Amino acid sequence: MTLPPLPPAGESPGTILDALAELRSEDLDYTRATSYHFESGDDEVREVAIAAAATAWGRNGLDPTAFPSVAAVENDLVAAALELHGDLPGAVGTVTSGGTESCMLAVLQAREAYRADGGEGRPQMLLPVTAHPAFRKGAWLFDVDVVDIGLDDHFRVDERQMIDSLSDRTALVVVSAPSYAHGVIDPVASIAAAAQARGVRCHLDMCIGGWVLPFIRQEEGEPPIDLTVPGVTSVSMDLHKYGYAPKGASVLLNRTAHDRGLQYFADAAWPGYPLVNNTLASSRSVAPAASAWAVLHLLGRQGLREAALKARRGALRIAHEVEQMPGLRLVAPPESTLVCIADTGDPNGPDVRIVADEAKALGWSLQVQPPRGSSPANLHITVSAGIADRVDELLAVLAEATVRARGRARVDPDPSLVQAAATVDVEALDDDTTAALLAMAGLGAGGGALPERMAGVNALLGALPVPLVEKLLKAVFSQVFTAPGSSPDEAR
Repeated sequence: MTLPPLPPAGESPGTILDALAELRSEDLDYTRATSYHFESGDDEVREVAIAAAATAWGRNGLDPTAFPSVAAVENDLVAAALELHGDLPGAVGTVTSGGTESCMLAVLQAREAYRADGGEGRPQMLLPVTAHPAFRKGAWLFDVDVVDIGLDDHFRVDERQMIDSLSDRTALVVVSAPSYAHGVIDPVASIAAAAQARGVRCHLDMCIGGWVLPFIRQEEGEPPIDLTVPGVTSVSMDLHKYGYAPKGASVLLNRTAHDRGLQYFADAAWPGYPLVNNTLASSRSVAPAASAWAVLHLLGRQGLREAALKARRGALRIAHEVEQMPGLRLVAPPESTLVCIADTGDPNGPDVRIVADEAKALGWSLQVQPPRGSSPANLHITVSAGIADRVDELLAVLAEATVRARGRARVDPDPSLVQAAATVDVEALDDDTTAALLAMAGLGAGGGALPERMAGVNALLGALPVPLVEKLLKAVFSQVFTAPGSSPDEAR
């Protein structure tokens, strides 16, 4: 059923909802999502979250003096985050729209502090190559230079390189617990201590670990990694991940109110109402925060702990079984709830990019991560409590997909094509050439539609120069987000 973008006389509620349901039927099955969505597996959690979101109708996060429930809900969320992360005296926090905004605000705070402290030249951020792209986005927006820091043999940031790279221009260092791509934990304590000794801020990215790692490390007898680690000045942790809230809700914790204040914006000079923002947005929905608040109260600390440990058990089970599957291997032992799976490179063995296609045909979506540096092409699996409930089904699909992929030719691209791509001047590409390259890469279908099988595309994207891949991805998104009927030039 297709409805016009703006019906002349409006449609009936039933027609509208039926049309929307039909659109949603094309989406990823979120109950089997191993990325993008975190499924609790609990119908009551879902129902309470949806009902709580509806109570936010008519409320605007712009002004908590007009809507005091906004501050009450968000203060509770911050208090819960602080309780899990050491309850440090004087620590404060902000509820944001997601991990990207939390990380970007940490970059903004560091830039403002650098300027206030009389730093000369453009500030720098020391960033592990495994750090989430949100930090690069923050650097792009807030005029901060990025210094890339490499990895050790276990895919953790190179501790020595990070510490040796500290300089008078360093405004921020970033560490992850865990990093998304490989599910390992950076050497937080030593790097944070070195940053503190130089008077540099250290952000701990726990967007994906903040609501599970405290329980896991306590259960396994490991020291906490949180805001109480000396030298850590801010922590990001997403409620829409292992807090099982809908997108988008995150918390950014700060060791001091002064640091948090560096992200605030106010304007009382214009002739309208005096404006103050504690996040990047002005008017903003408070529905995700309301849902997160409801879910935390429904689960409580014990429910969160049980869900975290269930997810951990699921991750360890998957990791153990993968090591028994011929042709597959772990990229790194999982240190939280993320599993990263590569193939052994055997020409007669399975190619993980083909395994992903076969798993999709069997009803499961496994996220493909292209090779970058020392990191091979791999499959990323985020194990939530809901996925842990279905781990037997997932493992059966993974095993069957691996059998189907074994013996098939690998999808490594033609070396001559890769060599030619290396000579392309990305800045000089015009729209027509970009469209031709998209078609060559298998991404040129109308409306940005992707091919049913993505192994070849994923292999090509992993082999092409990064600037060219980024150019092509932007062009694909331009197609996807272009309304039907727009001109081809606008679509590109």
